[in-house]
Amino acid sequence: MRIAILGTGTLAAALGSRWVAAGHEVVVAGRSPDRAEETARRLGARACAPRAAVAGADAVLLAVAWSGVEDILRAAGAGDRTLGGTTLIDPTNAIDHGVGALLTPPGTSGAGHIAALAPGAHVVKAFHLFPAGQWSDPANPPVTVTICGDDPHALAVTETLIRDAGSRSTVLGPLARARQLEEVAGFAIGLIFRGADPRDALPAAPAHIPGG
Repeated sequence: MRIAILGTGTLAAALGSRWVAAGHEVVVAGRSPDRAEETARRLGARACAPRAAVAGADAVLLAVAWSGVEDILRAAGAGDRTLGGTTLIDPTNAIDHGVGALLTPPGTSGAGHIAALAPGAHVVKAFHLFPAGQWSDPANPPVTVTICGDDPHALAVTETLIRDAGSRSTVLGPLARARQLEEVAGFAIGLIFRGADPRDALPAAPAHIPGG
């Protein structure tokens, strides 16, 4: 696939390196052309402007901080439907990192806001529950990446990219459940800032689920 990565930080580099190794064509774009060139060079990818990066892409990874989402989507021309019909993977966390509280209004989600900024894009929430280090170190064991989205093809594309990043996926449901996934990230980050391991705060999966 041809994958456009909007962003030049640690997550962009970590997932980009996995996808290049899997044989995908990766294009990197960011607000700083110099940083995009540097990141692309390290990955063995190429860099270009955001609007050019998303043109003809099979998937786009929105690998920026929440505060940079609107700027990078504007630079990519998302409001002009440049992402129409494209799988747009959202790993962002719209949360107060010291507290874990969501910054989006009640009843809304960050993924939903991104969908409104990129009309016609097929948004899939994914990759937001693990730090970039999960993907940058090949020695890390596989994890389950929970995703949600409305378009079956976009979900299938995202699941392929999760496998190519060395992990497995599970679909929670439609994009309407994105807030639930984002709340989980806030819950985990809030516990981590308090020195607790989120895994210790959740019950173990039962051997048999009633009614299953």
